[in-house]
Amino acid sequence: MKRSRQASARGPSRGVLARAGCALRRADVALLVALRTRGHLPGVERAVVRYSGSGDHSALWLAACALGVLAHPGRRGVYLRCGRAVVAGEILNATVKAVVGRRRPALAHLPGLAATRSPLSHPSAHATTSFAAATVLCDALGPAVPFALAGGMALSRPYLGVHYPSDVVVGGAFGVLLARGLR
Repeated sequence: MKRSRQASARGPSRGVLARAGCALRRADVALLVALRTRGHLPGVERAVVRYSGSGDHSALWLAACALGVLAHPGRRGVYLRCGRAVVAGEILNATVKAVVGRRRPALAHLPGLAATRSPLSHPSAHATTSFAAATVLCDALGPAVPFALAGGMALSRPYLGVHYPSDVVVGGAFGVLLARGLR
């Protein structure tokens, strides 16, 4: 009796947390398998590979920042802040990945469809930098286009089998928080 009172005073038992963690991992893998096995028409797959590749090393977002500085001189500060957010996202994301150490997905008979620079997966740098850029770019462009592009970039990663869905959710949230912190 004494033992159960102590456990309830500390919060949920480790067994409950372990079961919840297992359920989340199963859901993560199930969603990954669904994204890797549905909607893979050859033309769609090629387009997703290309679009996702434009996010490698944040190339898409850094190019958008440079173009914005040139094309919208009145919004120069927004585009420079976007560039800082993207670079900070790349650096901080690599640091977090090294600490977390989660390996990329390895699904039997469903190899990843894109090259990666690291075997580490969590959080997704594509999602972090995309949502950091989108958060800042809202100040110049409104939210629709930046967040549609960021969402597409994030979704491309589990579609290609190189990230778990939870990697992109956490990466996206990290990017938004990072960009808001740099304001």
